[in-house]
Amino acid sequence: MKAFVKGFFYSFPIQLLLLHFKKHQVLLIFWVILFVSVGGKFMTKYGVDSLFLAPEYLGKIDFFAAAIVGISMGIFIMSWNITCFILFSRYFLFLATTSNPFLKFCINNAIIPLIFLSYYGYNAVSYAYYDELLSSREIFWLVVGFIDGFIIILLISFVYFFGAGKTIVRRLTPVINDPVLFKAQFSKSEKVRESRMIRVKYYFTATFELKKVRDVSHYSRDFLSTIFSRHHFAGVLSILIAFIFLMITGYFIDDSFFQLPAAAGVTIFFAILIAVSGAISYFLQNWSLLFLLLAFWGSNYLYEKGVIDITNKAFGLKYVAKNERPAYNEEYLSALSTDEKMASDKENMEAVLNRWKAKQGVYKPYMVIINTSGGGSRSATFTMRILQRLDSILNGSLMQRTTMISGASGGMLGAAYFRALDHAKQTGSTINLQDTQYVNDISKDLLNPIITNLVARDLASPVQQFEISGKYYSKDRAFAFENKLNENTKGLLNLQLKDLYLLEKEAKIPLLLLSSVVTQDARKMLISTQPISFLMRNKSQEVDAVDFGAMFKNLEAEDLRLLTALRMNATFPYVLPNVWLPTEPVVDIMDAGLRDNFGVESTMRYLQVFESWIKKNTKGVILIQITDRRKSGWDQPFASSGITDILMRPMMFFQSNWHKLQDYSQNDLYDAMKTLYGPQLQRIVFQYTSDEEEKAAALNFHLTKREKQDIFQSLFSVHNQKSFQTFRALTAQK
Repeated sequence: MKAFVKGFFYSFPIQLLLLHFKKHQVLLIFWVILFVSVGGKFMTKYGVDSLFLAPEYLGKIDFFAAAIVGISMGIFIMSWNITCFILFSRYFLFLATTSNPFLKFCINNAIIPLIFLSYYGYNAVSYAYYDELLSSREIFWLVVGFIDGFIIILLISFVYFFGAGKTIVRRLTPVINDPVLFKAQFSKSEKVRESRMIRVKYYFTATFELKKVRDVSHYSRDFLSTIFSRHHFAGVLSILIAFIFLMITGYFIDDSFFQLPAAAGVTIFFAILIAVSGAISYFLQNWSLLFLLLAFWGSNYLYEKGVIDITNKAFGLKYVAKNERPAYNEEYLSALSTDEKMASDKENMEAVLNRWKAKQGVYKPYMVIINTSGGGSRSATFTMRILQRLDSILNGSLMQRTTMISGASGGMLGAAYFRALDHAKQTGSTINLQDTQYVNDISKDLLNPIITNLVARDLASPVQQFEISGKYYSKDRAFAFENKLNENTKGLLNLQLKDLYLLEKEAKIPLLLLSSVVTQDARKMLISTQPISFLMRNKSQEVDAVDFGAMFKNLEAEDLRLLTALRMNATFPYVLPNVWLPTEPVVDIMDAGLRDNFGVESTMRYLQVFESWIKKNTKGVILIQITDRRKSGWDQPFASSGITDILMRPMMFFQSNWHKLQDYSQNDLYDAMKTLYGPQLQRIVFQYTSDEEEKAAALNFHLTKREKQDIFQSLFSVHNQKSFQTFRALTAQK
């Protein structure tokens, strides 16, 4: 028994496993990320697990999508094996005396990959069944696809290394067989010393037989190193091929054929990162950290000097030299919101409201204002369903009764698409606004093209450009997001602000008020086709918002794409890049939800400004608030689950409570406005809630079939049914 335990401990697979934890632990980080991602422990609320467990290709979760992920997983595992072989082979010199040393290394280095593949397979099958609601037959083909793709890469890799091994043997055989040549090249070097190797007694052969390790102490170290170095070169060449493949994919990624599942892009990118990490460790050793610091400093220096530019732009806006940019300072913002300017813009908006009233057919109509919250695709889908139902109650006149729509992120994507569909219908298109096809459109995947473009284009591919109104911009994941959104919404949102100016001015469509947050000072950047300086100041007359159109009037703000404005409104940190604006100094903006996730803040200021007009000309305001979460603080457990939770809670406070803090503050705003308006202000709230909160739709740009069903079902909750009844009763009043 003692001999068995000792033999097991000193077997090659166990010694390799221990060596991974002893040296170059950075290589294990990638495995940790994969394990926690597929296990639903890493950013699950943002749907990271769905990228791996339900890969999409050409809009489908099928054999081909799974096969591509299988191929990418094979590339990742082979990259890991190659890198480990380069780093660790010097500890196991006996491999050089065997045939096909790399194959034997991979077989004995398979503990971590086998555990991961088993874990991944179990989670993927469960996810496909319970979350994507796939049939057993569909799941079977997913499994077959993944296995086929994985095996193809293994076969290609080992055929390649078999060929490399034969070449090495062919070139070294004449030297080994010729004592004169062998002595000239290797005999002067020191013999291998046992102390320089990690002790190994047994290893698995290519036929999975357990074999005793040969003694190599009589071999020349230079001879063994030569064999390994030739294999190392073959390994580096294979990783270079993978990188070239990623570059080619990034270059042609506008073609849907090259838009790989996000999981595939991520794992291939991880494969390259592993190879780069290994190369730095192998060649620079103790100098690795210094090299990384110098590389970071050099990149930062080149950025400061304008040699490289990694910033994202607002597509359609003109970018100019420093001396032509508007100043971003207190004086300039104050000049944009003088009393005279605010009065002029208010007069323009009252003219819009008068045109809206004239089309209502009654002396004092109810004014409908829609606020919709951020929340990625779940909010976009829920918003579309709610608007369809409200429009049905009003016999197709919801948009005609609505004066303004505001909000954040996903909710505004759904609302903008519904508005575009309604306008198309009013202008002659044959559209049934209640058709579930439009819900399917807005709920289609947006996350895969973002992640695939991030790794294949932003990080690996040469810069490509595209043109809008004579201005050129770089293609990146933001461009991919807009293109995919445009495709999903049938091209109806592919407009510029100038295309919507007269439609909103003449009250043919509701005003769409979009916003973002300036990261430097948390002011709101308000985007509208109409001048809105009256929204720039709060009650204390402090400028806390910026009228985008006025700010960039001389930089062709009217050319901004609606798709870009929607993206700026939905710039979730890191998923989409911050948008950098041509001001002096330069500022960048992020997701509107950071400050006003529900669109309430802007609406309350709007109601305050137009109080007199509204009271005089309308029966009152029906404020429709569509939220992607329960309006309470009781849906999350308060108990600490462990020491880690206790330590992390102070740092996670804002992330966990950001929306609740906004909710509390905006409830106070609503109470104040209710005091001002009295019964003339009615708020109707619609909430997306799930029967099982832990299985609620994730906050990202991808939805599973179960999540879509859950969102549909949420319309029939007791709360939402009461809200529909209230809306029906209010709008039925004459």
